[in-house]
Amino acid sequence: MALHLIKLCVGAESIKDLEDWIELKLRQMKKDGRKPEQYHTTRMLPKRVDEILDGGSLYWVIKGQIAARQEMRDIRPFTDSEGISRCHLVLETKVIPVMPRPCRPFQGWRYLKDEEAPRDLGEGGADVALMPEELRRELRELGLL
Repeated sequence: MALHLIKLCVGAESIKDLEDWIELKLRQMKKDGRKPEQYHTTRMLPKRVDEILDGGSLYWVIKGQIAARQEMRDIRPFTDSEGISRCHLVLETKVIPVMPRPCRPFQGWRYLKDEEAPRDLGEGGADVALMPEELRRELRELGLL
């Protein structure tokens, strides 16, 4: 069974913000002659790498709610220019909206068990997926989703 990570998407106001940021970074990599690849750099290396790479995703918390996920492709440890151990969480570029769920702020990332992860909006929530993100967020806050 897959294990996921959950992380705050600092600076993003919406899923669209996240998608725009990803597109900008990929374009810059192409322009710089690098292989376009989406990754997130983090300080701590997960200890349960095999479980995460067995179908896991990185779930993003946007404005206090779990809002979207990206499938995990790889986890690559490295040492930065200052000698600090870090890792790249290599992600699929496609951002998948999930059924919004409140989440309190936290630092770093946390593990998220598969059975506790919110389902994708496309899974029995096609009508919800068509709603604007802000409306989904408000309905969730009111307890209507």
